[in-house]
Amino acid sequence: MTSLIHADQAGFFGEHGGRFLPPQLEAPIAEVAAAYAEARQDPQFQADYEALLADYVGRPSPLFLAAGLTKHLGGAKIYLKREDLNHTGAHKINHCLGEGLLAKRMGKRKLIAETGAGQHGVALATAAALLGLECEIHMGAIDVAKQHPNVVRMELLGAKVVSVTSGGQALKDAVDSAFGVFANDYADTFFAIGSVVGPDPYPSMVRDFQSIVGREAKRQILEKENRLPDALVACVGGGSNALGLFTGFLEDESVRMFGVEPSGRDLGVLGEHAATITLGSPGMLHGMRTLLLQDQDGNPAAVHSIASGLDYPGVGPQHAFLRDMGRVDYVHASDDETLAAFQLLCRTEGIIPALESSHALAHAIHLAPTMSPDEVIVVNLSGRGDKDIDYVAERLAK
Repeated sequence: MTSLIHADQAGFFGEHGGRFLPPQLEAPIAEVAAAYAEARQDPQFQADYEALLADYVGRPSPLFLAAGLTKHLGGAKIYLKREDLNHTGAHKINHCLGEGLLAKRMGKRKLIAETGAGQHGVALATAAALLGLECEIHMGAIDVAKQHPNVVRMELLGAKVVSVTSGGQALKDAVDSAFGVFANDYADTFFAIGSVVGPDPYPSMVRDFQSIVGREAKRQILEKENRLPDALVACVGGGSNALGLFTGFLEDESVRMFGVEPSGRDLGVLGEHAATITLGSPGMLHGMRTLLLQDQDGNPAAVHSIASGLDYPGVGPQHAFLRDMGRVDYVHASDDETLAAFQLLCRTEGIIPALESSHALAHAIHLAPTMSPDEVIVVNLSGRGDKDIDYVAERLAK
């Protein structure tokens, strides 16, 4: 039986994944793969990582019954996996600490990465400060302006923030920029990719570090409900928070899973959405074969989402595989639906969610009333919305 969880020896999930690199990057990425294969079998590495998750991040994160939202909607109970309560305010710290520890193990002195909404950048800058490493974060100029509080946080933590003005000045361009710098300075530098994307081993490595989310959620829902949930819901850009939750339940056939992409302003117009799995086609991006939104010339298309962390023209290869296998249903939520979900959670639960997470909430809002009161939905609340409040206030004023 084909594994739903593990890539094959070449780093492929079915037809997706692999390692497609220019010659100058083949050796440094192979070095990362070998180091991670060794570290994941080392009990001391795992113990050090788990100690940081407990004592620094504050795990386990709570699984919270959103009683006010559940009552408002009717239908299924909605539980929130509160990744927004982690140190730094999102799930990103889970893999950033893992990548930082691996970099230290490899003798690297510097971490470099991309960021969209800034949550990965903040988490990586945090890990770098904790572990005594330098840090350089590349961020699209549009996102630098939109997510200014996170830029300030990164700089306070000692990171160098590079504003990327090429291309669409968004997440894809930040990845391109960071890869370019890494290619010229990899001897002492570790590239810490911020999602389950890129060349093997990154899709598997980041997923492994994020899988703590699903393991905790499974234990917690069994304690609270004495049963598995009926549905899981998580947003998908690159897809790390979704795989973090889904991995713990992939082999539980009774549990339905929904990955929610951004349909943005207009799903019918290329450049106005970022619904890669819904409308993408096979292509190559950032060292992997995956589904990709492409223009007429086969280049990565311009994308849009109200959530900076989701405006990526590709998706993690394991997500593309899970779509092919029919294990996960990939749906979408518009900017307007997302903004409505953001406001509803604020008013029913006193929780301000990230706009990324609000995509998942938007689908749960549609799903819950179609289910019975004895059924259960778990939503991965992947981040908090402090970073988004100025943008949301401006948007609502308009």
